[in-house]
Amino acid sequence: MGKVWIIPLLILMSFSASSQIEDDDLGAWYMYFWSAQFGDSPWGLQGDVQYRNWNVIGDLEQLLLRGGFTYTPRNTTVKFTLGYANIQTGAFGSDDNSTTGESRIYQEALIPQRIGDSRIYLTHRFRFEQRFVDNQDFRTRYRYNLFVNIALNSDSFDPGTFYFALYNELFLNGQRDIGDGRRVEIFDRNRFYTGLGYVIANPIKVQLGWMRQVTDQWGKNQIQVSAHHSF
Repeated sequence: MGKVWIIPLLILMSFSASSQIEDDDLGAWYMYFWSAQFGDSPWGLQGDVQYRNWNVIGDLEQLLLRGGFTYTPRNTTVKFTLGYANIQTGAFGSDDNSTTGESRIYQEALIPQRIGDSRIYLTHRFRFEQRFVDNQDFRTRYRYNLFVNIALNSDSFDPGTFYFALYNELFLNGQRDIGDGRRVEIFDRNRFYTGLGYVIANPIKVQLGWMRQVTDQWGKNQIQVSAHHSF
């Protein structure tokens, strides 16, 4: 598997995008991810709840609720999802409680991959979104995320395992015209994350890390605290 070189390339991409507004205040995202299978069938459910703040807590950036049906074809590890998300977005530094609402339908493919017999586990995620944002025309967006998890004190992710977590996600807009003469760039944003994870039990993992998010207008650092639960 000679494609590990893509990891430093994606890291460089996360810092190369220019931003018009730089905000050095540290933000924080608090997240819970879950998934469940219907017995031995290929069907299941997955979703997440994310409370995102422009600061450590109190200045709402986004409240995101997402869930969907999953399908894993027999004798494969590829997982397909059809889902829906509801998002409430707050303005940076806003003194009021006004938010912008969004309904989102999405389709994704999740492709796990292990590099030989090493402790390095990759996951490729391709996601296509159809977005219905308040006071905007219908929009679409394309996303690609490369996740890298490296087990530190075990060959696999057994209970008691610490692991290094890394990801880089690129977002591209499907349309530039969003209504009323407003336009956006094709490049929407890039997220680079690094953190430390711990496997509490076979179905439960936790992570603490740092993310750098860069859009076409600003860049910002975020703390990320997440729990990952499989039923």
